[in-house]
Amino acid sequence: MGLEIEKGRPYKGHVVLVPYPRQGHINPMLQFSKRLASKGLRATLAITKFVSSTSINRHPSASIHLDTISDGRDEGRQAESIKSYLSQLESSGSETLSNLILKYKETDHPVDCIVYDSFLPWALNVARKFGLLGAVFFSQSCTVDYIYCLVHHGILKLPIPTLLVSIPGLPSLELRDMPSFIYVAGSDPEYFEMMLHQFLNVDKADWVLINTFYKLEAEVSKANLLTG
Repeated sequence: MGLEIEKGRPYKGHVVLVPYPRQGHINPMLQFSKRLASKGLRATLAITKFVSSTSINRHPSASIHLDTISDGRDEGRQAESIKSYLSQLESSGSETLSNLILKYKETDHPVDCIVYDSFLPWALNVARKFGLLGAVFFSQSCTVDYIYCLVHHGILKLPIPTLLVSIPGLPSLELRDMPSFIYVAGSDPEYFEMMLHQFLNVDKADWVLINTFYKLEAEVSKANLLTG
């Protein structure tokens, strides 16, 4: 018999979910956390200390747990650049996520799996350090992820020389229909680099999770490029 958790449901494991600290990334992972909890898993959403003091705590959910890690800017200070912020997020986030795992190790619900935002590939290294399962979570649509993945692998070359773009699994697209960092190549190199870094170690994750509506993206969802 498994351990008992709240409301008498059998304990099936503990998943810590780590979103990129922006609302458009937190909300999809928050909803996924509720979905996991509905299946009997203990779901802990690990948000940054700064985010924990904002709107998310005004809408608590009895089905999930909240905990915090640090991005190195707990008071909300602006970073000099996105590159500087991501570097500090990786450094402070890796340390505090490790501490979080160690904290739960001494309880009746040690962590079994880390679900991490694709913008945080370093979280998989933390999971592996503790022998945990790791699942990467893509917040953007499958089509957008697929296009960026094609660029990452050098299959889609930039800048695109034609106004009509043909990509397997997708209808013909006009160049203006492409993600903005591809439509205007070189417009914001730091953010564009962040988009491509999502795929650095995706082939090493145990699962690849994508925030998509399958019936709308059935063909592109079948492509196995994201998982190698």
